[in-house]
Amino acid sequence: MPSPRLLPALLAFAAALPAATPPPAPAAAAPAAPPAARYETGPRTRDGIGKYYFGREISQVMGHLGAGWLERAEREEEERTDLLLEALRLRPGDAVADFGAGSGYFTWRIAQRVGPTGRVHAVEVQPLMLELLQANVTRRGVAERVLPVLGTASDPKLPEGVLDLILLVDVYHELEFPFEVTAALARALKPGGRLVLVEYRGEDPEVPIKPLHKMTVAQVRREMSVHPLEFVENLGVLPRQHLLVFRRPAPAR
Repeated sequence: MPSPRLLPALLAFAAALPAATPPPAPAAAAPAAPPAARYETGPRTRDGIGKYYFGREISQVMGHLGAGWLERAEREEEERTDLLLEALRLRPGDAVADFGAGSGYFTWRIAQRVGPTGRVHAVEVQPLMLELLQANVTRRGVAERVLPVLGTASDPKLPEGVLDLILLVDVYHELEFPFEVTAALARALKPGGRLVLVEYRGEDPEVPIKPLHKMTVAQVRREMSVHPLEFVENLGVLPRQHLLVFRRPAPAR
């Protein structure tokens, strides 16, 4: 017990301390993965990480040093990115997420199409990629329409229920936590909002891409089946890639 002579000083010191900050409210629990969506460990191949999902080995991630390949001059001709953008049917005022945005190749093009009343959430997990992206959208004069977002391997850090469209171009096959990320993306969509996956065609051996960086339609649909998403269509407009459209169902009237 403190001395009576010290007690006033101790009380004065305690009164000067800042009030304790209450602990933050716990975040809403993410949906539990169904048994079919569990991760497994297996042989690690040259381009993979040794982690398997629905029987598919997850590929390694392209780092920021690959930005030059994303921005290569021949990309539009090889991949017909112009047709991809047209197929998205973007409208002025749309809220869009470019997930795995890289250097911003699609980000600034989307920002041009959604106009000054639209917004593009450009999500990356690599800070250096976001720096390249920011420079890219600034140079194109659309920075005010773009919200750079630093996500994590399991959380895209997107608001829920606000997006008209989420685009993933050659990204999904690299996700280390595909169940958690896709669940978060589905929650970020408005009812009726679209999730669009662009992946090199795994069924076609003539597509000159490493096997782990390609996906079949059947594999993508199998992995999406554990989420509250409807398959809409596979738009066969691209020379080398699938353009797969899923939708968050609108509530029944």
